Amino acid sequence: MSVSFAQIVKNFAPSWFAAVMGTGVLALGAARIGHEYPPLAYAAGVLHWFNIVLFLVLLLPWTLRWFQARPQAAGSLVHPVVGNFVPTVAIALLVLSVQFVQLAKAPEIALPLWWLGTALAFGFSFLILFKQFLGEQVMLDHVTPGMFIPPVGLVVIPVAGAPLALAADGAMRGWMLLVCYIAFGSGVLLWLALQAITMFRFVLHKPIPGPMVPTFWINLGPSGVMPISLIALADASPFVADKAPFYVAALLLWGFGAWWLFMAALLTYSYWRRGQLPFALSWWAFTFPTGAFAIASFKLSGVLPLPGIFGLGLVTFGLLAMFWSVTLVRSVRGVMDGSLFQPH
Repeated sequence: MSVSFAQIVKNFAPSWFAAVMGTGVLALGAARIGHEYPPLAYAAGVLHWFNIVLFLVLLLPWTLRWFQARPQAAGSLVHPVVGNFVPTVAIALLVLSVQFVQLAKAPEIALPLWWLGTALAFGFSFLILFKQFLGEQVMLDHVTPGMFIPPVGLVVIPVAGAPLALAADGAMRGWMLLVCYIAFGSGVLLWLALQAITMFRFVLHKPIPGPMVPTFWINLGPSGVMPISLIALADASPFVADKAPFYVAALLLWGFGAWWLFMAALLTYSYWRRGQLPFALSWWAFTFPTGAFAIASFKLSGVLPLPGIFGLGLVTFGLLAMFWSVTLVRSVRGVMDGSLFQPH
C-alpha cells in the first residue's frame, strides 16, 4: 500500500523517537566496550552519526504534525496509552546529549541538547500526569509499562547533566546539579508509584494484548538508567565524600533489573510461542531498556569488585544488538509498504 506524505504526518506516532533512544544506547554500549572489542568502537562512531540523521528525519513529520494535523497531535497527549510515549522525543534529545558528551566529546553541542531535553522531559511529565490525574480516560485496560516512560525521561537527565555540570563554572554547576537531583528524585518515586499500579494490573487483570508485549521490557529502563545516574551524580557532586552508598543503591536497582530481565524474557517467549507477538512500532521498546541495563552492568563492573556483572552486561548487549537489527529491518519494511503509517 502507498501512503502520501500528508498521511505520514497525520498518522505519525510519537513513539517513533524510541528508535533514536534504542540506536543511541546501542552506540553508547558499543563505545563502552570498544576498547576490548575494537570493531565496536568503529561501529559506535557510525551509529552516532546515523542516529543524528535519524533524529532529524523523524523531527520533520513530528513538527509538521503540530501544524498540519493539530487535532491528532493534541489527541496523542491525552490518549491513555499513546500519551505515555510522547516524552520519547525528550528522551531522544537527552540520549543525543549523552552521545555528544561521551562519543563526540563536544560539550558545546551536548549542553543545549541537554537543556532542551530536560525542559521537555519535565514539561511532559507534568502535562501527561496532570491530564491523567484530572481525567477519567485511563482504565485498567490502558495500564501498561509504557506508563514508565515519563519517569524514565526524568532519571535520564543526570546521565549527561552530571558530567556537564562538572565542567560548568561557578553557580551554574550548582544549579545544574540541583536540576539533576530534582529530576532523579521525582523520577524514582514516580516509577515506584507506577510500579504498584502496573503490578496490580498484571496480577489482577487480564493479560496485556500482544502488540504491547514489548512494553514489558520498559521496566528495564528505569532499573538500568538509575544506576548510571547514581554513579554519575556521585562522581559530579563535590559534597559526596563517600560514594559507597550511591554504589550500593545502584547495585540494588540493577539487581531488580536482572530479575526483571528474565521475567520479561519469559513473558515475551510465552506470547511468541502462542503466536501473539505481531510486529508493531512498539518493538522499539525492546531496545533502549535492554541497552540501558547493559551499560549499567558495564559501569557497575568498573566500580564494584563482583563477578558476573560484566558478563551479564555482554549477554544483554548481544540481545540489544539482535533486537535493534530485527526491529530496524522490519521498521524499514513497514515504512516502505506504508503499514506503520496507518491509523490505529
